[in-house]
Amino acid sequence: MRAINFNAGPAGLPLPALERARDEFVEFQGSGMSILEHSHRGKEYEAVHDEAIALLTRLLGIPDTHQVLFLQGGASLQFAMVPMNFLPGDGSADYVLTGTWSEKALDEAKLLGNPRVAATTIGPDKRYTRIPREAELQLDPKAAYVHITSNNTIFGTQWHAWPQVGSVPLVADMSSDFLWRPTDLSRFGLVYAGAQKNLGPSGVTVVVIRKDFMARGRKDIPKILRYTTHAENNSLYNTPPTFAVYLMRNVLAWIEAQGGLVAMERRNNEKAEILYGALDRMSGFYRAPVEKAARSTMNIVFRLPTEELDDRFVAEAKKQRMVGLKGHRSAGGVRVSAYNAVSPENIRTLVSFMESFAKANG
Repeated sequence: MRAINFNAGPAGLPLPALERARDEFVEFQGSGMSILEHSHRGKEYEAVHDEAIALLTRLLGIPDTHQVLFLQGGASLQFAMVPMNFLPGDGSADYVLTGTWSEKALDEAKLLGNPRVAATTIGPDKRYTRIPREAELQLDPKAAYVHITSNNTIFGTQWHAWPQVGSVPLVADMSSDFLWRPTDLSRFGLVYAGAQKNLGPSGVTVVVIRKDFMARGRKDIPKILRYTTHAENNSLYNTPPTFAVYLMRNVLAWIEAQGGLVAMERRNNEKAEILYGALDRMSGFYRAPVEKAARSTMNIVFRLPTEELDDRFVAEAKKQRMVGLKGHRSAGGVRVSAYNAVSPENIRTLVSFMESFAKANG
């Protein structure tokens, strides 16, 4: 019996994508080899690589003005690579702080230029419980770019409407909510996402970058750190994480078979309604700290009356094959990561457990 996987990342993957990998693992399309053994320059792997790009392009309706790249290093490398390419030493970029990962992105930019904090929603307790309102954004019209984190895995907040940034390129870390719904990427200069939430296994990072923005990138940095290098080589400048791309292809094909991103949004909203509805209904026992307008659809956080009960909840849920519910070490509490592969039935199973746990311990 497979566990119900609520891990924040690496996260659960759709079973059909895993079964497809199992069936092709040793013998890939009659080639006498596993996909892991194929050269990244060979036609077998390149077909998978190109199919993954095509699937992403179809699912998101990516315009010709943008290009898909497959990189490595996760979002953490992008924290450095974005300012390395686009933040002039004598210029600035705007960063909107909504959680731990946006703080880390800012820290890297500080090493390379003069980033500004355009808004922050950190509270006196060092926690983030909301997304800034439009009027709170203090944007510089001359900024090289505006950086946001679309979803905050640790504190459970999410942008549900994109900020208005004028003609300044908008850059977004979408690692934990990429492909949860249709998204108009023409509004962005660059988005990046580590695959290990909604897209596939760890090891590959998706970047979608506007070509004219990419052309502004510096030329006096190492080639491997230039977006143009990877764009000119179809993300094959160096050996890519071939199996991670292969498995991502399987996940993207599964999303398309489910009805695409419209179906994913419907599925994800249903899960959020079930779980947040339960939290609001049992608010005397479960405390959801996030402002309702900023509640994340992907990462739902809450606390019980005591830390001891938090720990007991996580331990007893694990005995019932529900794993990954412990909150991030910096935030505590409980966190339910309800990425695309998590089904509404999984959430109903969790809510049933929550109801029985509250009755037994309330």
